[in-house]
Amino acid sequence: MLKTILAVAALATIASAAAAREQIRIVGSSTVFPFATAVAERFGQTTQFKTPVVESTGSGGGLKLFCAGIGVDHPDIANASRRIKRSEVENCEKNGVSEVVEVKIGFDGIVIGNSRNGPVMPLSLRQLFQALAKEVPVDGKLVANPYRKWSEIDAALPAVRIEVLGPPPTSGTRDAFVELAMEAGARAFPELKAMAEADKKRFRAVAHAMREDGAFIEAGENDNLIVQKLVANPTAFGIFGFSFLDQNTDRIQGSPIEGVAPAFEAIAAGDYPISRSLYFYVKKAHAEVIPGMREYVAEFTSEKAWGPEGYLADKGLIPLPEAEREATAASARSLAPLSM
Repeated sequence: MLKTILAVAALATIASAAAAREQIRIVGSSTVFPFATAVAERFGQTTQFKTPVVESTGSGGGLKLFCAGIGVDHPDIANASRRIKRSEVENCEKNGVSEVVEVKIGFDGIVIGNSRNGPVMPLSLRQLFQALAKEVPVDGKLVANPYRKWSEIDAALPAVRIEVLGPPPTSGTRDAFVELAMEAGARAFPELKAMAEADKKRFRAVAHAMREDGAFIEAGENDNLIVQKLVANPTAFGIFGFSFLDQNTDRIQGSPIEGVAPAFEAIAAGDYPISRSLYFYVKKAHAEVIPGMREYVAEFTSEKAWGPEGYLADKGLIPLPEAEREATAASARSLAPLSM
């Protein structure tokens, strides 16, 4: 009963303040940011609604803001380059955000890239783990990472200092990278594979812990800034979404991972090893009050936007298969609440 009263009161607050905010407010993933911005701009140009405000805060930061409450002081939509966590859903519910709509928009690859003036460097997931983990196996024992140059990991790699710019812990790209790349690289070592089977919690702690000695540099949520730094330093590498490679092929290049180059077709086919799903989340309580929310969802899930020939594909989004797009669009437009 108390929850219902609070929800009604919050909705009344939204309604009374609707005139104060006539634009949709969107926060979240830097990877989804360019796609959401493209939809927002098209939406503002082709409808009677104002162009939504889109902020790049990182997936974790965006979902924290999104789940903080109901009302015009809180965002309407959160972009995420990973699926919402159960703990985040629980935080939403604790703050009265009881109906959240999940929209899976497509796929993306996580690229290990560098300047076109530097070497193309094919890497294995094992080598990536050796380069970036805080602790690595040496002679069967976990030790502080001793590798300073890529060539110390493998003589076939360049004799240059390991310097990798990457996202902070609040980023969905960071979450996906440690789960998809670092965990897989760790399992390439028999002792860590055995640890994963015997003690999952300890294994995750080892696999997810990134170096803190300057070889791995947290470069913030702005992937464009990482690209600029790579251009300025040809021996450095960066971790970012495929869309940023796709939009900057004149300046940066992607490293093949396990022999597969980060290309649209390889990610779409599931051949590229570091690929993930992208999402946005809608606050259903705001949908009937903030102008244009249903229409924005319809625009994003239209074939002209997210289809194989849509304007988001031109920006690097890898579309969902046709049947999944149809099912997701129907669910999104009906604002069907998420069920974990």
